[in-house]
Amino acid sequence: MPAEPRLLAGARLAVTTFTTLPVRAGRIDRPVAGTAMALAPVVGALLGALLTGVLLLTGALAPPLVAAGVTVGVAALLTRGLHLDGLADTVDALGSYRRGAAALEIMKKPDVGPFGVVALVVVLLVQAAALADLAGRSWPACLAAVVAATAAGRLGVTVACRRGVPAARPDGLGALVAGTVGPVALAVGAVAVVLLAVPAVPGRPWQGPLAVVTAVAVALGLLNHVVRRLGGITGDVLGATVEVVTTLVYLGLVLSG
Repeated sequence: MPAEPRLLAGARLAVTTFTTLPVRAGRIDRPVAGTAMALAPVVGALLGALLTGVLLLTGALAPPLVAAGVTVGVAALLTRGLHLDGLADTVDALGSYRRGAAALEIMKKPDVGPFGVVALVVVLLVQAAALADLAGRSWPACLAAVVAATAAGRLGVTVACRRGVPAARPDGLGALVAGTVGPVALAVGAVAVVLLAVPAVPGRPWQGPLAVVTAVAVALGLLNHVVRRLGGITGDVLGATVEVVTTLVYLGLVLSG
């Protein structure tokens, strides 16, 4: 039986990594993992379109903040809560002020420490509050905003998996995907997400792209810090990157002035 084409296998892996959609994973190796991480923003955009539908439909029946809370819950459900778990574990490890193996050991613990709890509360509150504001915009602007934010969150993963970034452990998701994304795929993904953000803020076509660029820049700084502290990236770090970038883009889209 011929081997599955890398693009198809990468698409399968991207969907199974970033969503709970019932898609069977196919061939898995580092080239396929690189394709999957390059396609991560595409999966994020599709997820964002689905979440926009949830937000607008629920908003037609309930107050905006309730609709936003439901949408945040659905987002966690559709991603198994893995990104939120990664955020809590990563923040706990960084908050411990330990380095290397000692910090990685903290990330493995099943409990969530105070730093992780605060990070989760802040991220979920900001996302819900931003979505409540976005629900009041025209549906095209709302769609563009949610799609851009969720795609940007997954673009953060593409950035984290670029060539030259090592894995913190010799096994696990980090080892499979670290350093697998080339500059061309990264540039294409970044330009696509920036363009998606243009219609997100009516009358201010620059604000959406600026929010994306700023969030990714912050993620780059965070990733550099993580690599210095942990020695590289892990699956938890990728999850944390998704949530940090998504939240910062939402915040940038609702700022006024």
